[in-house]
Amino acid sequence: MSGKVFTKLLSLFVLVLLLGTTVLDFSLRRIVEHSLHDQAERSLIAKARLVASQLRRSDQPASLADRVRQQASAAGAAVTILDRQGHLLARSAASDSTSPLQVDITSQEVRDVIQRKRQTGRSERNGVLYVAVADSGGSAPDDDLVVDLAYPLDEVYSTLRLLHRDILLATLLSLVFAILLSALLAQRVSHRLRRIVTFANRVASGDLTARVEEASLDELSAVARALDTTAARLEKSFNDLQSSRRELAALLDSMQEAVIAVTDQGQVSWSNTVMRRIAPHAVREGQSLVHTIRDPEVLACVEGALRDREVTRGRATSVAPGRIFDISAAPTPGGGAVAVLHDVTEIERAEKTRRDFIANVSHELRTPLTSISGYVETLLEEPQIREDQAREFMTIILKNATRMNRLTEDLLALASVESGDYKVRPLPVKASALVEDAIELLAGMVLDSEVTLEAGATVDDIVLADADALNQVFGNLIENAMKYGKSGGRVVVAARLQEHVVAFSVQDFGPGIASEHLNRIFERFYRVDKARSRESGGTGLGLAISKHIVLAHGGTIWAESELGLGTTFIFTLPPAAPRSALSDG
Repeated sequence: MSGKVFTKLLSLFVLVLLLGTTVLDFSLRRIVEHSLHDQAERSLIAKARLVASQLRRSDQPASLADRVRQQASAAGAAVTILDRQGHLLARSAASDSTSPLQVDITSQEVRDVIQRKRQTGRSERNGVLYVAVADSGGSAPDDDLVVDLAYPLDEVYSTLRLLHRDILLATLLSLVFAILLSALLAQRVSHRLRRIVTFANRVASGDLTARVEEASLDELSAVARALDTTAARLEKSFNDLQSSRRELAALLDSMQEAVIAVTDQGQVSWSNTVMRRIAPHAVREGQSLVHTIRDPEVLACVEGALRDREVTRGRATSVAPGRIFDISAAPTPGGGAVAVLHDVTEIERAEKTRRDFIANVSHELRTPLTSISGYVETLLEEPQIREDQAREFMTIILKNATRMNRLTEDLLALASVESGDYKVRPLPVKASALVEDAIELLAGMVLDSEVTLEAGATVDDIVLADADALNQVFGNLIENAMKYGKSGGRVVVAARLQEHVVAFSVQDFGPGIASEHLNRIFERFYRVDKARSRESGGTGLGLAISKHIVLAHGGTIWAESELGLGTTFIFTLPPAAPRSALSDG
């Protein structure tokens, strides 16, 4: 780029210089040539008049030729004398028709004087200047003379050639000097243009810190300063835009919703962290949305926003396994669209849990209420009922009322442990002491049953536990083991150290629980055998309450079972101090 500019500028300078020197050379030559011709012509006219005056002073016509030769020698030019009729009177040159100095009536300068009645006449032929002057000093018109002087211009031409050589030499020297100066100027301008081009290329490549920093005071420096100002403003605008974009990106990344933007061609232009985390495939800018998310509802909402230019909504269930999303897709001013995916899985799960809870509570209450209502109606409608039947009916009513009371108490207990205000008050206590207290408090439950409650192996590690809350956990687990593991004949309560925590276990030796039920038995109202559970008087909330109490202690709870060999419920509690510290004490 700069080389081309330098060449063009230098060529332009040289062309201008050549034209200028050529015009100057031609003009000088013309001026000097005209000046020399005019000077020679005026000199010849003066000499011709002088010759005529000298010849008029002589009264001897026979000596005219000699006088003419003398005057020609004095004037340095060939002299020819004619009368007014054009007759040759005398001449200084030889009478030769081929001589360039030959003059007669047909010569241009002679005709101008004789025929056109002019005082002087001039012409130039074959490199000779001719001047004719009319001398009217005679006593009669016929005595008037015409003096014609012929002067060869060889000396003039020689002088012109010398002058032309000198002018040409001066012109060449001036041209060389001017070309060198032009090259320097062109190089300087080219260098400044090269800096501007370098600046433009840096800005085009994204370097907005580039500056020209031109110090000269001319049009190029004005352009450079304007470009620097533009670059500074562009850099500030770009930095502001980048800052706004980073703030927007941070804001969108901090959202819990997944956000993805697409172009008018359906290609991904941006996505936040949540979207990149839940998308089944890698999210890449410039990639088609269908290659990233293949849920038909998401694609339909985005397509509707792009096509109809209005907000579209939907619900997606196949974006991520087991997750449900509300979709809102809106058009953007640039022609694209942005989709927001709000995870409503927990809301849906809570809503389903609420519906199931209401349905289960209603079902659990309806059965005893129906039984109570039926027997009360029977007692009211049969006034003569036998005493033993009435006692049996009242026993059934009391049983169902007790079941309803237990259900109500368990519901209140579950609501308490599930509330955010529920807090345990853990104190350091030995694990073996918790087991012993639980067996002692619950020993009365097994007096009338065929099940034996035993203490297994325990440890003396100290754990942080709320004893009252843990007694409720032990009570629910032991009662559950006695009901469903009655065929095993015994229930064993133990405690052991397991991976830096203390694990408590309640084991029965009954029929066991199928593996598909193990992950759900801690849900509210979940029963493995619903008919058998209701016959035993269970509410279906004991394990759910136990789970929340253990979680409030910072522990975990789970069940292990093998069909035919019984079931073991295990929960862990964090130790109050490392085992080595306790041993040292």
